[in-house]
Amino acid sequence: MTNLFASDPAAVAQEAKIENDDVVIAKSRIILRRFLRNRTAVAGLAIFLALTLLSFIGGFFSGWDKEAIDPLNIGTPPSGEHLLGTSQAGIDLYALTVEGTRISILIGLVVGLVSVLIAAVYGCTMAYFGGKVDKVMLFILEALIMMPALLVVAVATSGGGIGLKKNLPSWLLLIIVLLVFSWMGTARLIRSLSLSLMQRDFVKAARYMGVPPRRIVWRHLVPNIGSLLVLDITRGVTGAILAEVAFSFIGIGIKVPDVSLGVLIGQATSQVSTFPWMFWVPLAVMFLLTGSLAMMNDGLRDAFDPSSGSIGSANGSARTGKTQKTAKKKST
Repeated sequence: MTNLFASDPAAVAQEAKIENDDVVIAKSRIILRRFLRNRTAVAGLAIFLALTLLSFIGGFFSGWDKEAIDPLNIGTPPSGEHLLGTSQAGIDLYALTVEGTRISILIGLVVGLVSVLIAAVYGCTMAYFGGKVDKVMLFILEALIMMPALLVVAVATSGGGIGLKKNLPSWLLLIIVLLVFSWMGTARLIRSLSLSLMQRDFVKAARYMGVPPRRIVWRHLVPNIGSLLVLDITRGVTGAILAEVAFSFIGIGIKVPDVSLGVLIGQATSQVSTFPWMFWVPLAVMFLLTGSLAMMNDGLRDAFDPSSGSIGSANGSARTGKTQKTAKKKST
C-alpha cells in the first residue's frame, strides 16, 4: 500500500538546494548592502551623524554658552579654557559653533525633507488628474519658478517683514521662505516621471478597480520614484545649508541674536587676518557638512543604480561565503 504522506527524497533535496543557493533578497536590503560597501559613502554618513550628534549634545562638554561673556579672554586664540578660542566680544567660539551647526543642520533637514514631500505630492497629483487640473497646477508652478527668490528672502527677513520678524525667529522665517522656493524643480521632474507611470498596467488596473486617487498616488506612484526622492532629499539638505550660509553671509538670512554657520562666517570675514580662528572654524564645519552629504549622495546614487559596477555586486559577499563553505566541505 502506498503511503500518500511519504516525502519524495528528490523533492526534498531540490527544496533544500533552492533554500541554500537561490535566496531571494529584498530590494531594500540589496540597496543597503551596496551602500555599505561604498566606503566613501559610509565615511560621509559617519561624518554627518557625528556633526549632528555634536550639535545637539556638544554644549554639555563646555561650561560656556553662546550668551556668556568672558571679560578676561576677549579675542583670544584656542586655549585650554576655550577650546576654539573666543570672539571679539569674549564669547566662546566652541559654543557659538555648536549652536550655529545645530541651526544650519535643522534648516537643511527640514527644508530638504518637507520640500521633497511637497514636490512628490504636487507632481504626482498633476500627473494623475491631468487635463485642466494639470494645466492650472503647472501654471502655478511656472509662476513660482519665475519669482525672484533672493528679493523675496530680502524683503521677508528685512524691513518688509517686520511683522513676521516680531512673531517668528529669523531661522524659522528663513525655513518658510526656503520651502516656498525649493520644491518646484523637483515637482516638474516628478510630474514627467509620473506621467510615464500612469501608462503602466498596474496603475490602469488600480484605476479601473475604483481605487481612490490618494491611495494610487501613495501606493503606486510615490514608491516607484522612491530612489529619485531619496537622492533629492540629500541634495535638498545640501542646497538648504548652502542657501542659509549664502543668505546669512550677505545679511539677509539669519539675524543676530540667532546664530548659524553663515552668521559666524559673515561676521569673521572682515577680521580674518586678525582673528583667523573665528573664520576658519565655521568654514571647516560647513565644508564637512556639505562634503559628507555629497559623499552620501554619490553612494546612494550608485546603490540605486543596478548597472553601476563601482561598488561590486550586492550578493558578492554571500557568494564568496558559500564558495568558502563548499570548499571546506570538499576538503573534509
